[in-house]
Amino acid sequence: MQRVKAVVSYEGTFFSGWQKQPQARTVQEEIETALTKIHKGQETRVTASGRTDAFVHAIAQVIHFDTSLSIPAEKWSKAINSHLPEDILIKDASYTNFDFHARFDAVEKEYRYRVLPKREKDIFRRNHTFFYPYPIEVDEIKKAAAYLKGTHDFSSFCASGTDVVNMVRTVHRAEVLENGDELQFIFRGNGFLYNMVRIMVGTLLEVGKGLRKAEDIPEVIEAKKRSAAGKTAPGHGLYLWEVYYEDYQGLRNVSN
Repeated sequence: MQRVKAVVSYEGTFFSGWQKQPQARTVQEEIETALTKIHKGQETRVTASGRTDAFVHAIAQVIHFDTSLSIPAEKWSKAINSHLPEDILIKDASYTNFDFHARFDAVEKEYRYRVLPKREKDIFRRNHTFFYPYPIEVDEIKKAAAYLKGTHDFSSFCASGTDVVNMVRTVHRAEVLENGDELQFIFRGNGFLYNMVRIMVGTLLEVGKGLRKAEDIPEVIEAKKRSAAGKTAPGHGLYLWEVYYEDYQGLRNVSN
């Protein structure tokens, strides 16, 4: 047996999320079905760095699985991709140690969220950006985002339905960039709670719209209750961008 580590991209529009579930199309099921075909009917399970929700995209999700096959490392991507639909792509695959775990060994993740603040909807970006047809103050959004950096109890930015007890997370990067006619919200940290990024984006957009002030963000954090924060931004604007692991050289992105 050998363990394979792979980097996966997927376009989330027609998925009910990452995790396998009854009567729903999921990324995990599609990949496991492909691997089962390669293994001549032997069921092969995959483990990801974390779950993504319905409609959420991934640039570099990381997975691992165990195999008894002796396929050269450089041929794994092509082998799996030949059995996958057009909205999933194995970007890279390599053999790794059995003690590597895609989820538990991840030390940081980066998510990005795309917002289209225009009066007129762009139908060609409707599945990949959040259309937001309101006047907004971008400088206020940037100012508010800075308050989210650091180590905090992020209970106010966690949706109900989670079984996580410890709500403390460290956000190393909270930045808003203007990219053409889009806004790109970038969050990098040691972990994120259920819907945390989407709630942070929704709250920051309320700042931009003038519904709250940038200086209100510390109070939202301190409240430690979901009702203190803004609405949850929809899933289709969110991207799992990078996953980071430790190696002998220090922190690095496995997709590089």
